[in-house]
Amino acid sequence: MLKPRASIAGLRPYHSPIASRAGLSLDLNESMAGCSPRVLARLRSLSAADVSLYPQREVGERLVANFLGIAPEQVLLTNGMDEALSLLFTTYLNANDELLFADPTFVMYPTLGEALGARVVRVQSREDLALPVADLLGRISPRTRVIAIANPNNPTGLAAARADLLKIAEAAPDAAVLIDEAYFEFYCEEFCGKEFCGKTLIPDLARHPNLFVGRTFSKVYGLAGLRLGVLTGAAEQIGYMRRWGLPFNVNAVALACLEEALADQAFVSEHVAQVREGRERLAELFGELGLRFWPSQTNFVLVRVDAPAQTFVASMQRRGVLVRNSSSNPGCDGCVRITVGTPSQMDGVLQAIREAIAEIRR
Repeated sequence: MLKPRASIAGLRPYHSPIASRAGLSLDLNESMAGCSPRVLARLRSLSAADVSLYPQREVGERLVANFLGIAPEQVLLTNGMDEALSLLFTTYLNANDELLFADPTFVMYPTLGEALGARVVRVQSREDLALPVADLLGRISPRTRVIAIANPNNPTGLAAARADLLKIAEAAPDAAVLIDEAYFEFYCEEFCGKEFCGKTLIPDLARHPNLFVGRTFSKVYGLAGLRLGVLTGAAEQIGYMRRWGLPFNVNAVALACLEEALADQAFVSEHVAQVREGRERLAELFGELGLRFWPSQTNFVLVRVDAPAQTFVASMQRRGVLVRNSSSNPGCDGCVRITVGTPSQMDGVLQAIREAIAEIRR
């Protein structure tokens, strides 16, 4: 009888988080501003040849490398960040090796580790949900082969100091240390389209051959539907992933839009400013309502509501707003995650939150 690998057979099925699109989707951290008009114009200009020929990923990698200020050999474009994670984990994790991360964090880390038969080592954050740096350092062992850290983190929105992340990379020279910077652009005090402010770890790649930094075009660039991720690291290590990664993994449409997305930094800067304003409005409302929330450096805010999270989620859905139940994340009991909408959307979102909390408290 045909049987899968034991690690796959024992894996809990992963279901798409998209339960519905009937309403304002503030549950998946997508860009409510959409993508740059320049990207849309490029999409409309595509020819039959553009979509009938195999894509040239290397052209896009040179564009991204130039933007980030590193060599093209240090850049691997992927089918979203999910593929980047899969490539990295599969390259460095053998069965029974250790995957180390802190909870709560991105759900795909343990899912991929378990699928590979690795030993998943979770370090629980404390009540403030900040990255437990000392505890992570204390759990590094000779069997630790991958350490995954989202910075800023999902679902908390919190960011760790660059110096602390470098301590972890230096303490585990034989492990691949991934810093997942999917929300990096929202983390900076003043976004101007450049690598700056000392918060990204990309400039540290040259001094730490075990360090990897991930980026995505799904968030601030509004290209989640095109599936385009970036993995950066030492050229030698990225080369190992090129050996077995699929040669045409990034589609031609995504590559055609990449140059315009990078070029329109004015659009990105405006979107970041709107998200920062929306975050502040959410924080003010949660403070007014006496709700515990975590100061976010992303395009969403995590808040603990006065009831089972699903009750609040259902109440918001009745008002046409979809938010994410995060209570299944370790340490997030009673919490929901709310993506920041556009300025025009936020008026209705704030009113819906007021009404939902009032309904719960009645």
